[in-house]
Amino acid sequence: MSAVIRRWLRANGLVLGVFAVVFLAWEASSSMLRVPAYLLPPPSAILVRLSQNPERLVGNFATTLQEVLLGFALGVAVSIPLGVLLVYSRPLERVVYPVLVAFQAVPKVALAPILVVWFGFGLSSKIMLGFITALFPIVINTVIGLNQTPPEMIHLMRSLGASSLQTFLKIRLFVAAPYLFGGLKIGITLAVVGAVVGEFIAANSGLGYMLLVANQSFDAPLLFGVVLLLSLQSIALFYLVELIEALVLPRPLRRKGRELIAGSGQ
Repeated sequence: MSAVIRRWLRANGLVLGVFAVVFLAWEASSSMLRVPAYLLPPPSAILVRLSQNPERLVGNFATTLQEVLLGFALGVAVSIPLGVLLVYSRPLERVVYPVLVAFQAVPKVALAPILVVWFGFGLSSKIMLGFITALFPIVINTVIGLNQTPPEMIHLMRSLGASSLQTFLKIRLFVAAPYLFGGLKIGITLAVVGAVVGEFIAANSGLGYMLLVANQSFDAPLLFGVVLLLSLQSIALFYLVELIEALVLPRPLRRKGRELIAGSGQ
C-alpha cells in the first residue's frame, strides 16, 4: 500500500507546485497592483482572517464534511444497485431513465426548500440534497460501464457454466469499474455543491452558512477563505476516491477512468 501511495504522491506533486506558484503570484500581484482588499484580498490577509477563529472554522468545516460524506454514501448505496437493476431490466430502464433525466434537469436550489420542509432544518435536508446531487452521475456511469461488457465474454462465461452472479462479479463489474469510479469522482464533488446549496437555504452552521455571513457583513477575506476551503474539501475528496481507485484497480483500468473524467468535462 505504501508503494501505491508514494507513486500517487509523485504523480500529483506537480499539482501542488502549480497551486503554490498561483498563490505566490496572487500575493505579489495584490501588493504590486494595489488591488483593494474588498475586491481581491491577498492570500496572507485570507490566512490571517481564517486564523482568528479556528474553532468556529473547524466546526463548520466538519459540519459540511459530514453532510457531504453521508449524502455521498447514501448516493452510492442507492445509485449502484439502481444502475444494476436498470441494466438487467429493460422495462424498468424505460420507465426510470426519463424520470432520472427529468429529475436531474430540475435546479437543485429549487428542490432545497422542499427538502427543508420535508426533512427539517437539521443535517437531514443537507444530506438528502447531497444524495440527490450525487445520484445521477453514479447511476449513469454504472449503467454505461455495465453495458460495455463484450457480448462474447458473457457467452463464454455461460458456456463454461457460470451463473449470472458469477458473470456479473467476474466480468461485468470488472469491465465497469473505471466507469464506476468516474461516476464516484464526479458524484463526490457534486455532493459538496448539494450540501452547500442546502446550507444556503436553511442552516446555522457549515461552510455555506459562513459564506452567507461573510457576504452579509462584507467580510471579503472570510468570503474568499471559505471559498478556498470548499475548493480544498472538494479536491481532497476527489483525490481520496482516486486513491481508493489506485489501491483497487490495475493501472490500465485507472487510465481508462481518467479518460472518462476528462471526456465528461468537454
